[in-house]
Amino acid sequence: MKRNLSLLLALALVLPYGAAAQEKPSRWTLQHCIAYALEHNIQLGKTKVNQLLSQEDTKQAKAQLFPSLSASLGQNLTHRFADKDPTYSGNYNLNASWTLFDANKRTHAVKQQELQDRVNELSVEQNEREIKISLVQTYLQVLYAQEAIGINENTVEVSRVQRDRAEELLKAGSISRVSFAQMESQYSTDRYQLVMAQKNLDTYKLQLKQLLELDIMEEILLSSPELTDEDVLLQLPGKEVVYAAALAVMPEVKSSELNVRIAELETKRAAAGYYPSLSLNAGMGTGNTSASNALGRQLRDGLNETIGLTLSIPILSNRTHKTAVNKARFSLTDNRLELLNTQKSLLRSVETAYLDATSAQNQYVASAERVKYIAESYRLTQEQFFLGMKNTLELLTEKNNMLTAQQEELQSKYMAILSIQLLRIYQGKPVNENY
Repeated sequence: MKRNLSLLLALALVLPYGAAAQEKPSRWTLQHCIAYALEHNIQLGKTKVNQLLSQEDTKQAKAQLFPSLSASLGQNLTHRFADKDPTYSGNYNLNASWTLFDANKRTHAVKQQELQDRVNELSVEQNEREIKISLVQTYLQVLYAQEAIGINENTVEVSRVQRDRAEELLKAGSISRVSFAQMESQYSTDRYQLVMAQKNLDTYKLQLKQLLELDIMEEILLSSPELTDEDVLLQLPGKEVVYAAALAVMPEVKSSELNVRIAELETKRAAAGYYPSLSLNAGMGTGNTSASNALGRQLRDGLNETIGLTLSIPILSNRTHKTAVNKARFSLTDNRLELLNTQKSLLRSVETAYLDATSAQNQYVASAERVKYIAESYRLTQEQFFLGMKNTLELLTEKNNMLTAQQEELQSKYMAILSIQLLRIYQGKPVNENY
């Protein structure tokens, strides 16, 4: 009952639902999203509950180092057919037991459980980090989709103006109906692309609300940060610096290291099965019967005390101990391999994020310059089209080139920012507060 009460109290601290829960902002920044998700995420709450359960197991493992004490009381009614009245009897016993020596099996168990507590703490940290990464990705996708809508809206407006101007040229006999139909078709295509861009924005917003555990009917408005070239072209630390920092702070690496130590202790625990164990036992008891009316004297005269030592020596265990030792050694080898795999996996993640960041930065510089030149070419082509010096196909080609260049610039911009933020997370640094 006491254990259940302590768990309920702990859950009340872990789960934030109630008056103390964080209020929802009118406009969400990335910092708001992270803080809110860390407070309300269901999976994270379950991970914290597992951490609390592990702490209870640690307390129990430590309690095994101390003596145990139990009491028993028994009342019996005996009726013999030869006797007229039944006989009542009672037995009252108090027993204690304490393991004096078990080759440090219990001590190793306590150390294992303390390390497991730390592993569970790291699981919470890892879960929090995964939530942060998911939020950064989705939040930036929403920002990207919002800017993409702006580009598409501008494209639609330009298409509308061109279509109207082409209609005037058609009435004046300056262009053919085919050219006007092409302008009409392009206007419809651009409007369709705007609808698809809006759909993408709604999809990303839905994903963000799901990460935040928000109701599906709730509206979410994001703060629009001013992202400058300095944010995109931020100087990166060396790849080896990022990796060294990640090895030192990433919870999955620490957790794998602790699992190796836990496996080492399990090997020692298994080997302790080959050794004898020594226990101290003590007891006290008395009894009474209704056959005599001198209850007090019965209890006094029946009082007895016992004390003794029990030495248990394993002789033949049907390979139980040898199998336990071998399995513990195999588990130790597996955990050492898992540590290497975790380190290599982290290296791949860091290297991928680093290459993405540098590549996106280079693409952003190139695409920004390309947009500048294509914009000038598109402006001149449009002027020449209205003067009858360029045909519809040439105008639409330049226009599509312009749209493609703008989209490439936008993609490289957000890919660079995302990769930079991932590198910050891998180094154990907070995400950029400007978002």
